[in-house]
Amino acid sequence: MTENSYDVLVVGGGAAGLNAALMLGRARRRVVVVDGGAPRNAPASHMHGFISRDGLPPSELLKIGREELAGYGVELVEDTVTSLEPGFTAKLGSGRELTARRVLLATGVHDDLPDLPGLRESWGTDAVTCPYCHGYEVRDQPLGVLGTEPASVEHALLVRQWSPDVVYFAHTAPPSEEDRERLDARGIRVVDGEVTALRREGGHLTGVEVGGRVVARTALFLRTRTVPHDELLHGLGYDADATDPSGKTNVPGVWVAGNVADARATVVIAAAMGASAAGALNHDLVTEDVRRAVEAFGGFTPAAERAAAAAR
Repeated sequence: MTENSYDVLVVGGGAAGLNAALMLGRARRRVVVVDGGAPRNAPASHMHGFISRDGLPPSELLKIGREELAGYGVELVEDTVTSLEPGFTAKLGSGRELTARRVLLATGVHDDLPDLPGLRESWGTDAVTCPYCHGYEVRDQPLGVLGTEPASVEHALLVRQWSPDVVYFAHTAPPSEEDRERLDARGIRVVDGEVTALRREGGHLTGVEVGGRVVARTALFLRTRTVPHDELLHGLGYDADATDPSGKTNVPGVWVAGNVADARATVVIAAAMGASAAGALNHDLVTEDVRRAVEAFGGFTPAAERAAAAAR
């Protein structure tokens, strides 16, 4: 292989990408990870639900992962992939070009947030989406759930597990009569009307403004529309719905892992998806390596022909 030629190009250096690269490095593959350094969970001070890593800052997990990869000869490039051509040739923002036999896309998603004053400043700290990731840290506090879609009611019923004081802000998803009954039964108060702003003081959320009044809350949960960062594959005929459980896509030689494949995946699940994709991807490379070796050896000779030749 040449200097810029690899077995596998991993695009994205989050939990999925790094864990995939770890597995592939241990499989003695020549691997390069290209990462632009903008993880979805960057605003969060800690991550949770990852055994042996519970409470660790997300940035520390990535630091540990990068250090582990170095021991297996995996190359890390701080850059962005701007285009990907069949074959595969990747052009980076710096102008460098890389070629690879296989590609693993682990570029994640971004959250399309409602346009509310104070929301972006609160995002990832006291305005969040996943109660399994953040609920325990705000347990028993006055919590809110922002209605952004019909499933927001289910979100509120879930958040109720962490606090007896939950307010459902109807916003753009007012509950049906049946949903109001369910919310009432769980002691969740409904505040009708559209939210106009999130109030903050001293760097923290203090309340949610609706119709000129402020309802005191210390954390707000909401479901967001997630947008996968899969644009590199659009020109290759990528169909997200055709991806198999290992992450293998309909584009020959391309796998996906982590949030770009499943926006609901937490850090530990994304890491597991990276490991699963790496195993399937390496097996695919082994199959190709064997085929090439047979062709170089002179092609496949059926057993009957080999026996006849040996008898002569």
